[in-house]
Amino acid sequence: MSGLCINTLRTMFKVVGEGPGFDRVLNKLQLVSASPGKVVCELKVGEEHTNRQGALHGGLTATIVDMISTAALVHTERGAPGVSVDMNITYMNAAKIGDSILITAQVLKQGRTLAFATVDLVNKENGKLIAQGRHTKHLGS
Repeated sequence: MSGLCINTLRTMFKVVGEGPGFDRVLNKLQLVSASPGKVVCELKVGEEHTNRQGALHGGLTATIVDMISTAALVHTERGAPGVSVDMNITYMNAAKIGDSILITAQVLKQGRTLAFATVDLVNKENGKLIAQGRHTKHLGS
């Protein structure tokens, strides 16, 4: 993917991370790579990312699935972010404070009005799948 698209993604993440919304906790998200329909990021889990048990919060995991799959959709030829229709997340392993997580979003299909993406969150050190999300978005007509 061109440097321009990667810079656009970096800008998008910076704006979200510095904004007033709850998703500002993603300000530590680092872009690793991007290609058409695929985005890879890394996040080091901090205290602000965890639940009361000290593990990556499930709600934050859902936010990550939403944000990174949308970034992958924006960086396709169509470039439409869409509107969420359905999102499913399967939680398999915990991530603790200090863990580095690799987040890979892949657009599976874009049709005329719907797009489908998958997002894997993997512990960078041990390779364990932390969570997997599926996201369906309405793209408009």
